[in-house]
Amino acid sequence: MGRPGAYLDVARHGHDVRNAADAVADYEEIARPLARDKQREQASRCMYCGVAFCQTGMSFGNTRPTGCPLHNLIPEWNDLLYRGLWEQAAVRLALTNPFPEFTGRVCPAPCELACNLGLHDDPTTIRDNERAISDWAWGADAVAPLAPAPEGAPSVAVVGAGPAGMACAWELTRRGARVTLVEKEDRAGGLLMYGIPNMKLPKDVVERRVDLLRASGIELRLNTDAADSAVATALVAENDAVVIAVGARDARRLNVPGADLSGVVPAVDYLTGATRSVLDGIGPSVDAKGLDVVVVGGGDTGTDCVATAIRQGAKSVTQLEFLPEPPGCRATGDAWPQWPRVRKDDYGQLEAMEVFGDDPRLWGTETLEVLGEEGRVSGLRVVSLDWSQGKPERIAGSERVLDAQLVLIAMGFVGPRQDVLDASGAESNPKVFVAGDASTGPSLVVSAIASGLACAARVAEGLGI
Repeated sequence: MGRPGAYLDVARHGHDVRNAADAVADYEEIARPLARDKQREQASRCMYCGVAFCQTGMSFGNTRPTGCPLHNLIPEWNDLLYRGLWEQAAVRLALTNPFPEFTGRVCPAPCELACNLGLHDDPTTIRDNERAISDWAWGADAVAPLAPAPEGAPSVAVVGAGPAGMACAWELTRRGARVTLVEKEDRAGGLLMYGIPNMKLPKDVVERRVDLLRASGIELRLNTDAADSAVATALVAENDAVVIAVGARDARRLNVPGADLSGVVPAVDYLTGATRSVLDGIGPSVDAKGLDVVVVGGGDTGTDCVATAIRQGAKSVTQLEFLPEPPGCRATGDAWPQWPRVRKDDYGQLEAMEVFGDDPRLWGTETLEVLGEEGRVSGLRVVSLDWSQGKPERIAGSERVLDAQLVLIAMGFVGPRQDVLDASGAESNPKVFVAGDASTGPSLVVSAIASGLACAARVAEGLGI
């Protein structure tokens, strides 16, 4: 285990972040990892528990699961990291997680929420430890491609090159299949590439993994939309199996008058355009510069929209939260190891406080109407909500208008693109499998990876490999 009793005299120290005033001037990564000796010290806080809830990945009560959906061998590689056995730690980590460079950066760390130490103290820095091991492995050229499948091996097409699709393709290749990865965008990565901003997940981190997929013999077909019946029919006919891993990209819409006005934009479309502009050195397809921006919805996507709008030079940024403001600490009945419902100030909100002086969030606020002039949005009519009785009640006299020339809808997703599922015959063809958010609904990157691996195992079993 880590150093016995280390948690008694070593305080938790997560990764540092760039000063907000500097960070908002560019799209460079905001995280600043600890030095390796300091990260080893953090790993020493792991108690190597008899029952390691951190790696269970199960639901406690009626909340989302806590613990790692990949069932990472967390106490084992924490101990190896503490002892400075970096290569052995990387090997143990790779047994369960093919892409720790992603989860070590963007996962909300449900493992830490289930850490036994977190019951009475600050939990172990599991996610930062994972990133440190992964970064060491890449820096030491210890991340190797897989052996390409031999000619005549079963062939599988995986539609969707996001975290689930890439994980499925990787695992199928490892098991001996010839894999073609099909992606409708011009770059692989899915939301890892275009849905998460560069300052949170640098795109060279995604691209080096994609290069490793190619080096492993995986064929990438970009700019190919499997919603096209001709494309889908050919994929099913030419392969022994097809996996649909297109995510849950059907965005939830704002169902109020005026929601179809110009300037009301789905968050993922906005973030995709912003990332493409950074990568290609062109102007963004939707620019917040000089505009009053309102982000409707919270969560990680809403936070990313806030941070991106600030970097584009927005005049102001306001974020509307339908739910009431959570407490600063666990409430009665919200017991460990359930997923805690507590207030979280993420990087986007912290940067907004630095730039504009105030928290951008308006809690318990409902949008009633999108106002416009000459076909373009000019404001939002909103009302405050009273949640004191457990359900939202509009507060009389609280209606007001917020200035807005750009409204970003970050209200989550309702499911996958049905046209892709229909074109491939996913509901009736035994050759077609579904993985990731396309099968489970919107979830975490780590859950999508876990689903992709599980689907690959089912496909491999059916193909006898």
